[in-house]
Amino acid sequence: MKHKQSLAGIFCCFILFIVVCLSLVMKVDGAFPASGDPDLGMLFFILPGLVAGFFAHRRNVMLSLSGAILAAPFCFILMRFGFTPVHSFWQELAWLFGGLFWCSLGALCYLFISRVIAARAR
Repeated sequence: MKHKQSLAGIFCCFILFIVVCLSLVMKVDGAFPASGDPDLGMLFFILPGLVAGFFAHRRNVMLSLSGAILAAPFCFILMRFGFTPVHSFWQELAWLFGGLFWCSLGALCYLFISRVIAARAR
């Protein structure tokens, strides 16, 4: 049961990271209100981390982040070969690493919130 729970966290983070990445790259109007602004659009990478933190076994942050780490090369290949590259190789790579940072921050936020709630329940 614990193994299935951890795989669900990895899978959710993998899918959500790809969805957020492609939505921001394609600048889908109406999907995210702030998708036109690249600074605010990066904050949407927090969502995969929050969801993966919820599903991860024993609230392991690295387990949550592993789905995003697996999705990053897939997103990079889609960005380089699926769309017309408008940025350099290094800029796109740095943008994806920024997405990984925000995703891990989302998992850490979930860990912090769950620990605070558990401490108050005692």
